[in-house]
Amino acid sequence: MTAPLPDRIRELTADPAASFVLIARDGSAELLTGELLDVDRLADIPLTGEDGAREVFAMVPYHQVRERGFDAQDDGTPLRCLLVDAREQLDVDELVDALPDAPIPLRGGGFDISDAEYARIVEQVIAEEIGRGEGANFVIRRDYRASFECDDRIAALTWFRALLEHERGAYWTFAVITPGRIAVGASPEAHVVARGGVVTMNPISGTFRHPAGGATKQTLSAFLSSAKETEELFMVVDEELKMMSQVCSDGGRITGPHLKEMSRLTHTEYMLRGRSRLDPREILRETMFAPTVTGSPMQNACAVIRRHERSPRGYYSGVAALFTPNADGGHDLDAPILIRTVYIDGGHLRVPVGATLVRHSDPAGEVGETHGKAAGVLGAIGAIERDVVAEALDDDAPAPVRLADDPEVAAQLASRNNRLADFWMQPQDSAPSGPFTGRRALVVDAEDRFTTMLAHQLRHLGLEVEIAPWDEVADPDIDTADLVVSGPGPGDPRDAASPRIARMQQVVARRLDAGAPLLAVCLSHQILADRLGIALTPLDAPYQGVQKTVPVFGQEASVGFYNTFTARVPAGTERVGGAEVSADRVSGDVYAIRGKGFASIQGHLESILSRDGIATLERLTAHVLG
Repeated sequence: MTAPLPDRIRELTADPAASFVLIARDGSAELLTGELLDVDRLADIPLTGEDGAREVFAMVPYHQVRERGFDAQDDGTPLRCLLVDAREQLDVDELVDALPDAPIPLRGGGFDISDAEYARIVEQVIAEEIGRGEGANFVIRRDYRASFECDDRIAALTWFRALLEHERGAYWTFAVITPGRIAVGASPEAHVVARGGVVTMNPISGTFRHPAGGATKQTLSAFLSSAKETEELFMVVDEELKMMSQVCSDGGRITGPHLKEMSRLTHTEYMLRGRSRLDPREILRETMFAPTVTGSPMQNACAVIRRHERSPRGYYSGVAALFTPNADGGHDLDAPILIRTVYIDGGHLRVPVGATLVRHSDPAGEVGETHGKAAGVLGAIGAIERDVVAEALDDDAPAPVRLADDPEVAAQLASRNNRLADFWMQPQDSAPSGPFTGRRALVVDAEDRFTTMLAHQLRHLGLEVEIAPWDEVADPDIDTADLVVSGPGPGDPRDAASPRIARMQQVVARRLDAGAPLLAVCLSHQILADRLGIALTPLDAPYQGVQKTVPVFGQEASVGFYNTFTARVPAGTERVGGAEVSADRVSGDVYAIRGKGFASIQGHLESILSRDGIATLERLTAHVLG
C-alpha cells in the first residue's frame, strides 16, 4: 500500500539512497520513483524491460552533444535515468501544503565571473567569432553561486514549493532528487515533444525583464520593437527548423509568434510542428540542443562555447526527458530545456545563466541580461526579495491581465510575420512532385545544417536529395549526381589551410571543371567567386540574420543573409569572364553569380527570412539544370 503523500515524500527525503522526481505540468503534478541507471548514450536508454515498454525519466547533460560529433568537454555529468516503477498523480495544492516552506538564507552569493570579465568575453566573442564568420549568435554562460545551511533535499523541496507558489508560465516545474545530483527548476521552454507521430519544438528568445511595478503595454511595446530581440528570435527559429527538417518528413511548419509571460520575465516564441516516425531517442539525439542556449550554426556554437566558457556546463542547456509508453507500442517524448534551474550540492547552490550574443550586442546589456535571469530564478525560490507585483493573487482577486490579449500588442507581435517566408508557414507535403521530379541532388554540408532546410525545399521541387558531410563525401558521388549543391558553413573562405574550406574548394572546382550542374550557397558562393577571380573581403559589419531585398538576375528578391565575408566587384560590373553577376549597385557586393551549368547565391534561400526563397531557388535550379 502506498503511504499517504506527506509521509511518502518524508520517507523518500529521509533516505539518502532514494531517487525520485516531482513534476508539475498542465495543471497537475506527478511523483515518479524507481531504480536509477546511468548510461553512456541516448540509444542506451532502456525503454523496454522484462514486462515490455516502460516509462523512463532522463537527465541529459550538455556534453552528450558529442553524440552528434560536436565539441564538448566531458565533465563526468551522467546521462542519468530513472526507470519508473511507480507514478502517483498529485493534487498541486495538496503537494504544496506537504512541502517545507521555512526560508533558507543564502550566504556569499555572486557570479563566478565578474561583470567586467564577462563583458570582456562578450566583446571577444563578437570580434573574434561573429566578426570572423564563425556564426550568427552564441550563448555564453556564467554561474551564480552561493552557500546555505540546510539539508540538500530539504532545500530542493522548499524551493520546489516556492516555484509552484510564485512562478507562473513555466512549461515544467520540477525537482529531481538522486544521490549526488539534485536539481530544481521552472523551465519555460519545451525543447522537443513527440506525441502521436507529431514532433513539436518551441523556440523562445528575446528576454524582457519586467521593470519595478510590473510590465505595461508601453514598456512591452519598446521591447517588441527592438531589432536585436526580434532578430534573435528569427535566428533561433531558423536553427530549430534545421533540426525539424532533419527529423520530420514534412520539414516543419511555424506558427506564432506568441508571448511567453512569466512572473518576472516575458519572452517571445514560435511553435514548430512536423511529422516523424523516428524513435524518440533518435529525435532527441538529432535535436541536441536548443540554439536558444547554445547558438548557431550549432556545430560551431559548441566549439565557441568550448573556447570561451571557463568551466563545463553540466546539465545546463541539456534536457530533462520523459519517455512515456503510448497506445501504439512506442513512446511519447516530453523534453524541456534545463534552464532556470538550481543545482544543489553539499550546501552549495549554482544557477547557470547565459546571454545570447549577436553582432550588435552591447556588453553592458548582456551583463544585465544575466543578472536578470539569475534574479528571476533566485526571486522565484525566495532566495532574494520578490517583486510583490509578481506574487500570486488572492483567490478572490481578478485574474492578472495578459498583455498578449491587448489588441495593439497582438497586432505588433503578428506584424513580425510580414517579414517571413510564407513557405515555412504552410503545411508541407511529405511526398511532393515538383518541376525537377526524377533528378537527383547531392547536398554537401560544410558544417551548417541549413543544408537540411535546403534539402527539404529541393525535395519540394521534386528532386531526390541526399546530404553528405564535407569530410565524408566521395569524389564518385560528386561526379555522378545530377545536381551538386555546395552548401553554406562558417569560417573564412580564403583559409585554404582549413581542411573543411579546402575540401569545399575541391567540390566546387570538380563540378566547374566537369561542366556539371552546380549550385553554390553562401560560403560556397564565395569559394566559387574566388575561383572566378572575384575578390573576397570581410564586411564592415557582419550580416547575421539580416534581411535584404537584392537584385537576382533581373528580379528583386527578399533574402536572408548570414555572412561575414562577401565577394565584391567594381560598382556597375555585370560580367566577370564568362559569368554573369548580380551585385549591389553602390558597394559592388555580389549577391548571385551564374554561368553555363552553374549558379550561386550569397543569401540563404532556405531561411525563414527569405520571403522569395523558394521561387528564387527554383529559378536558379532551373538555370543550372538547363
